[in-house]
Amino acid sequence: MKKSFLVVVFLIGYVSFSCAQPKSILSEVDKLEATAKIWGFLKYYHPNVANGSRNWDEQLFQICQETEKVKTKDEFSKVIDKWILSLGEIKKQHVDSISKNDCFLKNLNFSWFKNKSLFTNELSKKLEFIKENKFYGQNFYVAFQDSNPNISPLQFTNEIKYGKFDWADKKMRLLALFKYWNYVEYFFPYKYQMDQNWDKALREILPKIINPKTELDFHLAMRELSVKLNDSHASIGTGKMFDKFGDKFVPADFKIIDKKAVVINLKNDSLANLSDLKVGDVILAVDGKSIEAIISENSKYVEGSNQMAILRNFYWAIFNGKSDSIQIDYTRQGQKESKFIRRYLYHDLRAKTAEKDKWKFLNKDVAYVNLGEVTEDDVPFIMDTVKNSKAIIFDLRNNALGTNYLISEYLNPEPKEFVKFLDADLNSPGRYIWRQEIEKCGKKNPDYYKGRVVILVNEVTQSHGEYSAMSLQTAPKAVVIGSQTAGADGGVVKFEIIRGFVTQFTSYGVFYPNKKETQRKGIIPDIKVNPTILGIQEGRDEILERALIYTAISEK
Repeated sequence: MKKSFLVVVFLIGYVSFSCAQPKSILSEVDKLEATAKIWGFLKYYHPNVANGSRNWDEQLFQICQETEKVKTKDEFSKVIDKWILSLGEIKKQHVDSISKNDCFLKNLNFSWFKNKSLFTNELSKKLEFIKENKFYGQNFYVAFQDSNPNISPLQFTNEIKYGKFDWADKKMRLLALFKYWNYVEYFFPYKYQMDQNWDKALREILPKIINPKTELDFHLAMRELSVKLNDSHASIGTGKMFDKFGDKFVPADFKIIDKKAVVINLKNDSLANLSDLKVGDVILAVDGKSIEAIISENSKYVEGSNQMAILRNFYWAIFNGKSDSIQIDYTRQGQKESKFIRRYLYHDLRAKTAEKDKWKFLNKDVAYVNLGEVTEDDVPFIMDTVKNSKAIIFDLRNNALGTNYLISEYLNPEPKEFVKFLDADLNSPGRYIWRQEIEKCGKKNPDYYKGRVVILVNEVTQSHGEYSAMSLQTAPKAVVIGSQTAGADGGVVKFEIIRGFVTQFTSYGVFYPNKKETQRKGIIPDIKVNPTILGIQEGRDEILERALIYTAISEK
């Protein structure tokens, strides 16, 4: 009996103690993460905000002051609820009439409404009500400049232009972050493909925005966030970046192969000769640090949809700097050596622009067309001249100049579907809509080209280059040869987040007619060829060589 009494007393005391514990305290990151999402959601969805009737930046500054004072979920929800009430009444709207078959919903995410550690049930229901009775009409903050977003992509409109951005002002840093995060949240069509969940990216970057040690740290944090898009189109560039990476260049271009930097081109022959740089030199280390270590340390600052594109963009993080020279460890003809090479300001580099052939016959049966040099005015003459060849090699490794539609008219016997577009739904930000019409190329042409069509690609092939490859692939005897392309297809929206922070990202989706993705994956070669160090040292174009082998074999 005595033992039972003690157990009852203990349980009562334990329950009393538990009930007396304070409610969980929200951290600053908890509150700011939630505020960023709510502020962006209301900006694009609340009927009395999306119409532009309020200074929404100022509203953010005010609500951050209020939420800074609170500690618990209930207190936080009460402040947010009061804020939403102050925005005015929301009337019930008509039911969305767009067919689900026309919608692309992989980016749409409002699961955070139900975060019970941050929001009361009442606030969650209120956010859901706003979503269901969202703003309809011309959103004040986002628009298509033209009725065809393929011509004039998405634009962010009517944002307040600040004459000066003071990085030391916390509220301005948060404004920059919140604006950018929500632009991507609602208007980046490939958000669902990111390596890191975008919600987690916000939470991870917030401490670096809240308490940067220096101005450079803030700039680097913003660039790091942009790199998380995994989009070869996306980056944030500011002059402050030169403080870390420098503004002086070496007079050569490089390709990363097997964790080494191989010289593939000299930007300026005379300056390269002063440093005794030669095509085929294999750089192992810079200032005592291996190429592999430099890549590992700086990968969070270098953009790209896939690894090939990232390595293509890494040259400046490896070789740029503030000093006039760097020490390199390298190999040439099997001998390992070390020396200093000079760096130059870009305008002093006077990068050469050697003339390249627009087209030529590689032999009596095979024509070569460099689409990086050919304009629409050139196309009729070229295609008429090569029409009796057994194969045409179209080189997209320098991208293209808008000739794909015209060339396709010579290659196809009839119009061919080659692209399906995906556009942002401005009435339901975060949702996308498939365009009804599938884009076609070519025309009815009984005298179309009957030979082999070979398309050369590599990691430099990006955006319009990839789009051009998709149209050329429709030719009856087309084959793609090369390596993985940059994986960034679609129009680009360019904008200034806040003064001095210029950025861009892909703004609409480009897919094959069967909805197969090109973003990140790129144009997949039918025959894969990756240049080798030995091939570069021997001055060979291994991708073009493989194309010639293919044309020779295919004719047998």
